[in-house]
Amino acid sequence: MKIIHTSDWHLGRTIYGRGCHNEFQAFLQWLIIEIEQQKADCLLIAGDIFDNTTPSNTTQSNYYSFLHEISATCCRHIVIIGGNHDSPSLLNAPRELLKHLNINVIGSITDRPEDEIIVLCAPDGSEELMVCAVPYLRDRDIRKAEAGETVEDKAGKLITGIAKHYQLVIDAALRKRKECGWDIPIVAMGHLFTSGGKILDNNEVRELYVGSLAHLHASHFPKEIDYLALGHLHIAQCVNDNERIRYCGSPLQFSFGKNNRDKSITAVNITETISIETIPVPPFLRLQTISGNRQEIMKALEDTKKSLQNVLVEIVFTGQNIASLKDSLGVILDGSNIELIRVVHRRLLEQAQEQKVSLETLKNLTEFDVFRRCLDINSISEPTRQELEYCFADILKSIAEEDSEKEKE
Repeated sequence: MKIIHTSDWHLGRTIYGRGCHNEFQAFLQWLIIEIEQQKADCLLIAGDIFDNTTPSNTTQSNYYSFLHEISATCCRHIVIIGGNHDSPSLLNAPRELLKHLNINVIGSITDRPEDEIIVLCAPDGSEELMVCAVPYLRDRDIRKAEAGETVEDKAGKLITGIAKHYQLVIDAALRKRKECGWDIPIVAMGHLFTSGGKILDNNEVRELYVGSLAHLHASHFPKEIDYLALGHLHIAQCVNDNERIRYCGSPLQFSFGKNNRDKSITAVNITETISIETIPVPPFLRLQTISGNRQEIMKALEDTKKSLQNVLVEIVFTGQNIASLKDSLGVILDGSNIELIRVVHRRLLEQAQEQKVSLETLKNLTEFDVFRRCLDINSISEPTRQELEYCFADILKSIAEEDSEKEKE
């Protein structure tokens, strides 16, 4: 079989209020064409399909249109798991209908481990692949809170709970494989954070698990897994130098922090052996930070205009007179391929920081940014700070996970 592994689409995401509908649509159309060219048999989407639990009608329409189109291609199987940004009930609602299109959805943890196992069959009905589709595991799904726990206790229990759940699912898969009578390859999926994982700056990956403490090592996953398709981290990478445990990364660039970060999807060929190939994704969304004084910024903008592709630009002005810059921007940007997202005056920002006055707006801050500033103002020291951040993250997660609780009522 040939498998395409992708994740972290974050459909519906905005960049400083600017929507990315056209870029998302372009990526999905490219993915359909690429799957046809690769003659892929199976598509794995490892979580964070949407950027939030209440995607707009347009965003949902993009998602379902893609599923309808991809089901008519050579891709015979699609497996989707929920991520921490996804609404389990929204993903799960149409799953019985989607099964008729060979699209399997596991939006949240199931009551029985075997319900997270999907056996994919060839056109002649013979079993050809076993997928252990483990979704994002929420804290309350796998850990029982106890009074007096330290941050380390909670993190340890969370890691143990996740590892135990994977072992239960793999054990059930091994029993099913024995019933089939031959060593069907086992591919697992997950949406989580692993130790040593590279993350992007500018909050591109927002608060990983509670307090970013649940860092799993490659050794925590059962050795019977032939390939583990992960989502959550936006940089394509293997885990602890294990080529068969991989993040494919996000397909679009969402942060100004690393302008030249290459994006990709992963192709996995399963024959007598397993081979892995990285397929570059065209830069449908190009973000660029231009920093300097007025002359340096003007020159950089002129160079950027020579590109045929549309570019979203963030300007960091280091000069004195920002008024002179603003007068020049209108002329150079008019009718160009450059879309100015925001202008930051570094000198004013540094002065404000010295005076402990923030020029930032809530629009540009996450809930965690605001909370950390409160801790800074009140000079909260470690380990109290760590415990408070943990508790605050727990509250945010509880709010975000309300949707899954309502589903159970």
